Amino acid sequence: MMRHLPTKSGRLRLLAATGVLLVTAASLSACGKSSGAASLPTTMNDLVKQARSEGEVAWSAPKPQSQMQAAIDLFQKQYPGIKVKYTNTKAPDQVSQLKMEQAARKVSVDVANAGGLTVLPSLQLADDIDWSAYDIDKGNVFEKNLVYIWSVPKVWAYNTDKVKAADLPKTWDDLLDPRWGGGKISAESRASFMTVWDLDPSMGEATSLEWAKKFAAQKPHFTPNTTQSEAPIESGQVSIGTSLINLVLEAQAKGAPVAVAPLSPTNANESYLYVPKGAPHPAAAVLLTSFLSSDAAQSVLAKTYNSRIPVDTDCSKPDENAVLKAICAADLKWFGSKTLDEYKSFSTFFPKAEKALGTDVG
Repeated sequence: MMRHLPTKSGRLRLLAATGVLLVTAASLSACGKSSGAASLPTTMNDLVKQARSEGEVAWSAPKPQSQMQAAIDLFQKQYPGIKVKYTNTKAPDQVSQLKMEQAARKVSVDVANAGGLTVLPSLQLADDIDWSAYDIDKGNVFEKNLVYIWSVPKVWAYNTDKVKAADLPKTWDDLLDPRWGGGKISAESRASFMTVWDLDPSMGEATSLEWAKKFAAQKPHFTPNTTQSEAPIESGQVSIGTSLINLVLEAQAKGAPVAVAPLSPTNANESYLYVPKGAPHPAAAVLLTSFLSSDAAQSVLAKTYNSRIPVDTDCSKPDENAVLKAICAADLKWFGSKTLDEYKSFSTFFPKAEKALGTDVG
C-alpha cells in the first residue's frame, strides 16, 4: 500500500507542533527542578565566583541575630559583594515554612537550621550537596546533607545565692530528694531536657518514665521552653532548673548569680545547617555554610557560645572554647546524637516523657 507523505507545508506544520511540544516539555522539566545544586561548580574558586554573581544569601536559624552578627560581618568582609540576610525563626516554624515554599516551588531560604526533632523533616527538605568539595570535614557532616556547626548542651543551672555548691544534686535521682520539692525546681515542659535518657545506654526509656513520674510529684515549676526555665533561676524564684549552657554563660557575663550544676549526664544538643531544595542562591548558600564550618568562623561563634564541641564526652582540650571549658569544669558527661535511628527515637520518646511528666497537651 502506498504511503502518502505530507506536503512541504504539512511538514512545516508538523515540525512547528513538535517544536512546541519539545519546548513545553523542556519548560516543565525546568519548573520541576527543585534545586540548582546539581549545577554547582565543583571548585571553591568557581563557587565563590557564582556566589558573587548571586549577590546575597538568606540564612534562617532559631538564634538572635546578635549572636550570629560577628560571623556574618566576617563573612561579608571575606566575600565582599555577598550580603547575608538573617532571620531568627523557630525551628518548627522553619520546617513548616519550607514545606509550603517547596510545594509552591518558591523557596525564600538559602541556609536553614536543623536540630532535635526537626532533623528528620529537614533531611527531606535538604538538597544533595557534595560537601567534601567545599572544604567541609566529613566528620562534621550528618547523613550527607546536614553540616554540624554548633552545639549548645542542655544543663542544669543553679542560683549561687540560694544554693551552696556542696549541697547541689549530682545525679538525676538526687533531684527526687524532698528538699527540692515544692516549686524549688524549674523545668521546660517539652521534656527535651530528658534527651540524654534516650541516648545513654545505661539509662533507658522504662527507667526514664518512672523517673519522670517521681519528678512530677516534686511539683516543679514547668515552663513552655528552656529559655523561660532559665529566667526564674536568675531571679531566685527557684534554686535550680533546666537550661542551656549559652544562657548560663551569658547570664554569668552580665553578673547574674547562676552557674552550671554538676548534674550528669546530659546531651550535646547539636545544631546543623543545610541548603534546602530550591534555594534561590545555592552557591552563596554553600559558601556561607562552608565558611561557618571553618576554624575562623568557629572562633567567632565561640564568643557567643555557639561553636562545635566533641559529640561525646571529651575534656582532653578543655580550653578550646568557653562552652567546653564550662561543662568540663562542672565535670559533666555528655552524649551526642550520632545516628538517624537516635533522632527517629526522639519522636516517640518525648511524647511518652511528656505524658509521664504530666505536661502533654496534645
